[in-house]
Amino acid sequence: MGERTWASSLLSLIVVFACLSHVLGDVHSGEAGAKQHDHQMRKMQAFKASFVRRNLISSPSPSPSPSPSPSSFSPSPTSSSVTVTPSPRLYHVTSYGADPTGKLDSTQAILQAISDALEGPSDGFLMQGISNLGGAQINLEGGNYLISQPLQFPVVGRGNLMIHGGTLKASDNFPTDGYLLDLSTSSSNAPEYLFEFITLRDLLLDSNFRGGGIQVINSLRTSIDNCYITHFTTNGILAKGGHETYIRNSFLGQHITAGGDKGERDFSGTAINLMGNDNSVTDVVIFSAQIGIVVSGQANLLSGVHCYNKATGFGGTGIYLKLPGLTQTRIVDSYMDYTGIVAEDPVQLQISNTFFLGDAFIKLKSINGVVNGVNIVDNMFSGSNKGIDIVQLDQSNGPFKTIDQVVVDRNNVKGMNLKATIGNGVVQGNVTSWTLDLNPILLFPNLIKNVQYTFFHSGNSFVNHALRNVSNNLVLIESDVQVSASVHVVADQGK
Repeated sequence: MGERTWASSLLSLIVVFACLSHVLGDVHSGEAGAKQHDHQMRKMQAFKASFVRRNLISSPSPSPSPSPSPSSFSPSPTSSSVTVTPSPRLYHVTSYGADPTGKLDSTQAILQAISDALEGPSDGFLMQGISNLGGAQINLEGGNYLISQPLQFPVVGRGNLMIHGGTLKASDNFPTDGYLLDLSTSSSNAPEYLFEFITLRDLLLDSNFRGGGIQVINSLRTSIDNCYITHFTTNGILAKGGHETYIRNSFLGQHITAGGDKGERDFSGTAINLMGNDNSVTDVVIFSAQIGIVVSGQANLLSGVHCYNKATGFGGTGIYLKLPGLTQTRIVDSYMDYTGIVAEDPVQLQISNTFFLGDAFIKLKSINGVVNGVNIVDNMFSGSNKGIDIVQLDQSNGPFKTIDQVVVDRNNVKGMNLKATIGNGVVQGNVTSWTLDLNPILLFPNLIKNVQYTFFHSGNSFVNHALRNVSNNLVLIESDVQVSASVHVVADQGK
C-alpha cells in the first residue's frame, strides 16, 4: 500500500513539472515578456487547482460499517452498552441486540428500541399533548423474539408510530396478568389520552398460555391489522377507554385449531374485549376461546366477523353484549358458526345479514327488563331440526317489562324454529268466533300491540264482526251470527 502511494505521488510531481516546462518555455524578455509571464502563471494556477480537484474526486470513500444481521448478531448483556445509530425514525431491533432466533431473551433490547422511538424526533402534535413522531417504525425484521415481561411503552403522549413484521413469544416466566404489547401506563397522573395513531401490523403474538396479547388503554385511533394472536389465557386484545381502536384482518384463538377440536369444552379466555366506545372489528376470525368478543362500550361496529370459538352447546358464546340499557352496537355481515350472540337489556342494537350455523341463535337477556330499538332482520339460520328457536329470551332475572320498537322479521330459517315480532296466520270455520294462536311464532309472551285482520265469507249477507281479545297472544275475532268464513290476521309486537 505504501509503495503504491509513493509511486502515485512521484507521478503527480512529474506531471506538474512537465506542465511547468510547457507553460514557461516560451517566456520572452521585455515588457511583452512580463505580460506573457503573468498570463502563463495564471494558467498554471488554474491547472494546479483542477488537478487537485480531480485527485480528491478519484479518492475512494470509507466503506460503511455493516449493521448486525440475524445470523451474526451478538446480544449484549445490557442494552445500555449497545451503541446504536438508527436510520431516521426507523429502528431495527436486532441493532439493539434482540435475538431473532428466539433462543435468548430480547425484552430489554426491544424495550430500548421502543424507548428510542418514543423519544425520537417529532413534528408538532396530534391531539393536544400527543407528539407526532412522524411515522416512526420499529421493525422486528421477521424475527422470533422471546419476551419475559410486558413491552409497556415507557412514556405517554406520543403518536404516529408503527411496530411491525415479526413474532413475539412469552417466556415461561412471563407474568400471567401481563400483555405482550402494552399501551398503558402505571402513572397516577396520566393525561386523558395516552397515545394516538399507534399501528400494530403484521405480527404474530404467542402468549404461551400466560396472560394476553395486546392491551390498549385510553388511546385514540389505534390500528391492529393483520395480526395472529394465540395461546392467551385472559384477553387476546383488550381495548379499554379511549376511542376508535380498529381491529382488522386478524386471527385469534387460544388453541390453534380449525374446528372440531377434542379439547373444545375446555377453551377459556376472551379473544377480543372492547371496554370502550366507537371501536370497530372488521374481517376477523376467532377460532378458539370461551367468548369470541365481549362488548361493554357504546357505538361499536362488528362486521365480517367469523366466530367458531366454542360451541354454544359446550358453554361458549360468540359475541356477548354486556352493557344493559345502552348497547348501541351493530353486528352485520358476520358468521356465527355453532356459537351465538347474547345481549343484556339491549337498547339500539342491529343484527343483520348474518349467517347462524349449527343451531346458533340470538339470546336477549333481561337484567332490568328493558328492550328497546332492536332490529334483528335479514339473517339466515341453519340448524339440525332439534326445535331450537332462532331468537330466545332469558328472563331468569325477571321478565321484560319495557318493550318498544323491536323488530324481528324477514329472517329465513332451515331446521330451527322461526321467532318474530310480527306474526300472521289464517283460521277458518262455520262458527261465530275465530281464534288464532300466534305463540309459536311471536317472540314475547302475552304481547300484541297492533292487529290487522281480513274477514271473508262467501254468503250474500253482511255480517257484523269485531276483534274481541289479544290476551296471551291469542287473537279472537267474533261475529254476530254463525257464518262460514276465513279470517286472515297480522299481529305486531313491536309498534
